[in-house]
Amino acid sequence: MFNHDNPKLKELTVNALRIVAGFLFMQHGAQKLFGVLGGSQVESVMSIMGIAGILEFFGGLMMMAGLLTAPVAFLIAGQMAVAYFWRHAPQDFWPIMNRGELAAFYCFTWLFFWANGPGCFSLDAWLAGRKAE
Repeated sequence: MFNHDNPKLKELTVNALRIVAGFLFMQHGAQKLFGVLGGSQVESVMSIMGIAGILEFFGGLMMMAGLLTAPVAFLIAGQMAVAYFWRHAPQDFWPIMNRGELAAFYCFTWLFFWANGPGCFSLDAWLAGRKAE
């Protein structure tokens, strides 16, 4: 029988989720900032879409690395909540119908990392270990 209480497996999957989610999130920012991966480059990084691109690209990179995880996760969870309620929710009540399921999913993924931390394979954990020495 599979042991769901295996702490090593939990640690591995928390780190894998953080790294993969950060990598995927970063690509949304790359689309906006650089016009790559099928995206359109914003005209100004000081526009709302430009700021979203900065948060997504650099926030995704920082989540991948596990650096300043709690404040970054809180910030980008907020960004995703705003994106959902501003862009998607007015279109329809159901996230699958208003195409906001990805924004909602990212919002709650980042809230998970805000509340639970980045895992042991992160720069935050490495820096905490160095301080303890």
